[in-house]
Amino acid sequence: MNDAAAPAPTPAPAPRRRARVRAPELIGKGGWLNTGGKELTLADFRGRVLILDFWTFCCINCLHVLDELRELEEKHRDTVVIVGVHSPKFVHEADHAAVVDAVERYEVHHPVLDDPELATWKQYAVRAWPTLVVIDPEGYVVAQHAGEGHAHAIERLVEELEAEHEAKGTLRRGDGPYVAPEPVATDLRFPGKALLLENGNLLVSDSTRHQLVELAPDGESVVRRIGSGERGFGPDAFSEPQGLALLPDGRIVVADTVNHALRVFDPATGAVETVAGTGRQWWQGSPTSGPALEVDLSSPWDVAWWQGRVWIAMAGVHQLWTWDPEAGTVAVAAGTTNEGLVDGPAAEAWFAQPSGLSAAGDRLWIADSETSALRYVEPDGEGGYAIRSAVGTGLFDFGHRDGDADQALLQHPLGVTALPDGSVAVCDTYNHALRRFDPATGQVTTLATDLREPSDAVLVGEDIVVVESARHRLTRLRLPEEAVRVDAVAHRTQRAATEVAPGTLRLDVVFQAPAGQKLDTRYGPSTRLLVSSTPPELLAEGEGPGTDLFRDLMLNPEVSEGVLHVSAMAASCDDDPANEYPACHVHQQDWGVPVRVVADGAVRLPLVLAGLDD
Repeated sequence: MNDAAAPAPTPAPAPRRRARVRAPELIGKGGWLNTGGKELTLADFRGRVLILDFWTFCCINCLHVLDELRELEEKHRDTVVIVGVHSPKFVHEADHAAVVDAVERYEVHHPVLDDPELATWKQYAVRAWPTLVVIDPEGYVVAQHAGEGHAHAIERLVEELEAEHEAKGTLRRGDGPYVAPEPVATDLRFPGKALLLENGNLLVSDSTRHQLVELAPDGESVVRRIGSGERGFGPDAFSEPQGLALLPDGRIVVADTVNHALRVFDPATGAVETVAGTGRQWWQGSPTSGPALEVDLSSPWDVAWWQGRVWIAMAGVHQLWTWDPEAGTVAVAAGTTNEGLVDGPAAEAWFAQPSGLSAAGDRLWIADSETSALRYVEPDGEGGYAIRSAVGTGLFDFGHRDGDADQALLQHPLGVTALPDGSVAVCDTYNHALRRFDPATGQVTTLATDLREPSDAVLVGEDIVVVESARHRLTRLRLPEEAVRVDAVAHRTQRAATEVAPGTLRLDVVFQAPAGQKLDTRYGPSTRLLVSSTPPELLAEGEGPGTDLFRDLMLNPEVSEGVLHVSAMAASCDDDPANEYPACHVHQQDWGVPVRVVADGAVRLPLVLAGLDD
C-alpha cells in the first residue's frame, strides 16, 4: 500500500473578471420588428446572452457583420439572442418602412429595434457602424466590439458566459423572441441590377431570392430563373447577387456579392461558373492581385466591361478592381481601402462603397454611395488612370438639390447609366429619384421622382427601365425632355459632435485580444492606425499612418469643428506556443467622429475596437 498523498487536482481557471456595467434600457421610437408585434424590454432577455448589433442598412460593413453572426446565431440559438438596433445615418434610413424593407432584404432573422432618433445609440455611447455590445444573462455589459472580424471572439465569450451562468443558475435556455414575418408573393424580391440581353429580354439580379431572373421585353413576364433560390456557392446557387455585365463573347459576368466572387452565366447553355474569388472575404494583408480563383474579394457590387477588362465596384473595401478574362487574373485598379472622397491618381484615391458602374467611351462612371457622389475614372495620359468627382463632397453631406454640380446633392446613389447624349442618369436611391448630370453644362437635374429605392437603370430603345428595388419591379420611363422641379433639401448626418478641448487630444483605440489569443507580432507590428480630418486644417499635428493604437493629436485653434477620420486594425492569434501555425484573426474599423472644439471639452478620445474602456 502506498501512503504517499495523491497530487492535488489542478484547479480550473477562474473566470476572467469583467467590469460590471448595467446595460441601459432599449428605446426606439420606431418600435420592434420581427417580434410578432410584441414590444420588448431588457427584462425580456434576462437569463440569455444578449448581443446588440448597432447597424444601419446603407453600411456594407454592417452587412458583413450580419453574415458573420449567422453561424453563431444558429449554433447558440437556445442561449443567445441577437437584437439589431437600427441606427440611421441617412434621412431615408429613419423611415420605418425602409427599415422594414431592409430587415427582409438582408434576411435578418432576429428582433430589430428601430431607433430613428439614435436614443439607444447614445445611451450605449456608440461611435461607429457596426458596433456589437455583449450583455450577460444578469443584464450587465461585458464587451464592446466595433467593426468587422469579431465573430470568433464573441463566440469564445459566449461559451464562457454560458459556462459561468449555467454554474450560477442564471442561464435560461429556450426559444428566443424572434417571429418571422409573413412571406409576400412577388416575381421579384428586392432586385438589384438589370441588363438588356442580345435577344431583347432583360436579366435581373433577384438579390433577396439569390437568383437571376430573365424577363420578357415587357419587363414583367418571367422567362426563366437561374439558381436554386437558396443561399449558396454551388454551380446552381448565388448569395445576394447584384451587378451584371455583358462580355464580348455573349456570356454575362455576375457580381455574386455575399459569396465575394464573380460568376459567369452562359445564356445559351444556362451554365454558371466561378471565375474570380474564393468565397472568402478579403482582409487587410491578403493578396491584392494574382490568379483570379486564388485571390479573396470583398462584396463586389457592380461590374462593367471597359478598356478590355471587367471593372469591379468592390464595395466591401472601398476600391475598384479589375478581372482580366484572358489572363485569368484580378488586381486592384484604384483606391487605398480608406473610406472617403479623395480624387487624384488611381492608387491614391479614396472611395466609400462604390456600388454602380457604367462605361462610356474614355470614362467609367461610378456611383460612390456612402459619399453620395457621382465620380469617374479616366486615363491619365501616362499609362495610368485618374479619379475625378462630378457631384458630391464627402461622407457627411447629402440631400436633394439640383443646379450647378459643385453644390448639387444626392443621397446614397446605387446606380449609374451612361446616356446617348453624353450625360449620365443616376439612380439616386435614398431620394427615390432618377437624376441626370450633364458634363457639357455642369448641371444636375431631376428626371423622375416617386420611385422606390431605384438601384439601377438600363436603356431600352428610347426608354429607360428602372429597377425599383423596394417595389420589387422594373419600371419603364420615357426619358423626359424637361427636368422635374423639386424643392431643394440639404442634410448632414445626425450624430452629435463630441466636444473636445483645444490643444492636445489623446486618441486611444481600445483593443483587448480575445481570451486565449495575443497580438500577432511574429512578422512585425500587429496593429495599424491611420488618422486624417475634414477639413484637413483641423489637425495641426498627428495625421497619417502609424503602428501604435494611441496618438497625441494637436488640434488647430483656428478651426472650431470638423470630423476626425480614424482607421484601426489589430491582428490576434491563438496563444499556444506548441502550435506552429496558430489561427489568426483581423479586427478592423473606420470611425468618422464629428468633433466640436470648446474650452471645457474632453482631452481624451477613446474608440473601442474590442473590449471595454475601463
